[in-house]
Amino acid sequence: MELRYTGLSPEPFTALFGLDDETLAARNIRRVTADSKPGYPCRVTMQDAEPGETLLLLAYEHQPAASPYRASGPIFVREAAGDTYDSHAVPPVFLSRQLSVRGYNDTGDIVVAGVVDGDRAEALFKQMLEREDVAYLHVHNAGRGCYAGRVDRA
Repeated sequence: MELRYTGLSPEPFTALFGLDDETLAARNIRRVTADSKPGYPCRVTMQDAEPGETLLLLAYEHQPAASPYRASGPIFVREAAGDTYDSHAVPPVFLSRQLSVRGYNDTGDIVVAGVVDGDRAEALFKQMLEREDVAYLHVHNAGRGCYAGRVDRA
């Protein structure tokens, strides 16, 4: 089974970088500067920001389904984010982290979940997506719970 990994579109975030810090704070958004690598995983490019790069830290509604599993969580977006990550290759930010994986059905309910080290995650992704009742996967960093990305059947 071939998998497709996708990051977020940069479009909803682009205009936010032009706002001043006070306006961002009123929206519960913080401008941060990466001071280490890894540690600031961009959810558009699915790469860790380089030290010195500017990012936004904000809550993102990653699961907008009309179900009890509707959810949002923290994400980082690099100011220099370009194209959305869309690939059959496991994203670099997955490989070095422990991941929480949630398999959703077509109505947005979790039907399977697990925790796995990122360098062994692809096998779990395939196992979950072999189930007929799983429509897609959401991946989160297990430690801080940040939304990390989406996995679908290719």
